[in-house]
Amino acid sequence: MWEVLTEARADRHALLVNVGGGVLTDLGGFCAALYKRGISFVQVPTTLLAQVDASVGGKTGVDFLGFKNQLGVFQEPMAVCIEPRFLQTLDPRQLKAGYAEIVKHWLIADAAAFARNRRIGILVDDWTPLIQESVALKQRIVAQDPLESGLRKLLNFGHTVGHALESYLLTQPGREILHGEAVAAGMICEAWLSHHRGLLSDLELDQIETFLFSIYDKVQFVTLETEAIADFARQDKKNAGSTINCTLLEGIGQGVYNQPVTVAEIAESLRYYHRL
Repeated sequence: MWEVLTEARADRHALLVNVGGGVLTDLGGFCAALYKRGISFVQVPTTLLAQVDASVGGKTGVDFLGFKNQLGVFQEPMAVCIEPRFLQTLDPRQLKAGYAEIVKHWLIADAAAFARNRRIGILVDDWTPLIQESVALKQRIVAQDPLESGLRKLLNFGHTVGHALESYLLTQPGREILHGEAVAAGMICEAWLSHHRGLLSDLELDQIETFLFSIYDKVQFVTLETEAIADFARQDKKNAGSTINCTLLEGIGQGVYNQPVTVAEIAESLRYYHRL
């Protein structure tokens, strides 16, 4: 992209419009933020995941050496233009992947929405209200902590284990999964970690598991892989030195960030998920 911009003689007043899913909006935003020390860009997300999560909040990034979003910057776009009709072009698997981020928002900050929607599931006629609510919730959190020094870390629920699982399977040709599928599995693992620490009740853990498994197929791996998967969490961006920081739940609708977990605990959560 930098080569194309250079060959086109784009100057510092150029505007880059990124039309596509989360990978493309992240990549485009990252390239715009660095080109000539920064040009303006607009995000036009075309997938549900990009509309409710990836394109909102000013995070940009690219994978590096097999690790998720290892390189990136915080750079707000000039605008984010969300058109729900793009979702008509998606297959069910892509819709489910985006829906995982909506569920994440409910679990960390909106218990009433989770209670209301878990009986409906993904059978949605009009995505507009759900997108608007999800974007508004994320924007409220980002406005209070734009550079993810504290509160914004809530948005990483499901991602410590999820990113580790996603990154590991990316190294296994033919076993790759979508980001939202990894996050759904990660939310079950991190809900179990919350329960294991006495933060989440039996009933709440069961509700989360039952709901997510009603939508998402189980991610396949073997027990012998759990340590190798968990080891990827050592590169998680929320970590402080050798401490792996995770976002857990103190109940449905109440996330709590900066919870230290060990690689062994992550591996145990993956073994729990494998047994379900």
